[in-house]
Amino acid sequence: MSIQTRRERERAERERLIVTAARELAEAEGWDAVTTRRLAAEIEYSQPVLYSHFKGKDAIMAAVAVQGFADLAGELRAARESAKGAREALAAVGEAYTSFARRRPALYDAMFTHTVDLPFATPEAPAPLQEAFAQLAQAVAPTAAAGEDPRLLTETYWAGLHGLTTLMRSGRLPEEAHERRLALLIAHFTAGTG
Repeated sequence: MSIQTRRERERAERERLIVTAARELAEAEGWDAVTTRRLAAEIEYSQPVLYSHFKGKDAIMAAVAVQGFADLAGELRAARESAKGAREALAAVGEAYTSFARRRPALYDAMFTHTVDLPFATPEAPAPLQEAFAQLAQAVAPTAAAGEDPRLLTETYWAGLHGLTTLMRSGRLPEEAHERRLALLIAHFTAGTG
């Protein structure tokens, strides 16, 4: 193994360590607790080492968000592929999405609530963002009526899931009615489909 290859591998490992530490700290104590000073102490590297990988906290949060989209895409794919039929797939994806947000609130916030420097809804979006959206789109597409734009329909379904999740997490919608709300959303999206 060349010295250059070893250095690249070590650099990639440090980046993974930084992102993992930020993610774990955010989940344990919230994003306000994630500072470059705190991360440097957590991973036992100096702040200049962190800055050699990331420009600052916002860049670290963006890296955490990309990792979160990869995780979400995997969960959505597994839910969709385990379902039988269009209605069941849409319901499974909806449940997987809202469950992800409830289990990983700080990660979900990095992905969807906090401002991060990531392109969304463009060809330049990182592959994990595109894959997560594609999983939603594959579940929504069979419910599209003739003449409906499947991409816009997917965005609308996503917005519905995000709205339900965000309002429930903030206490504006009671959690005990979550399953009924999700069932209503699914029923309206699948009205007229088999």
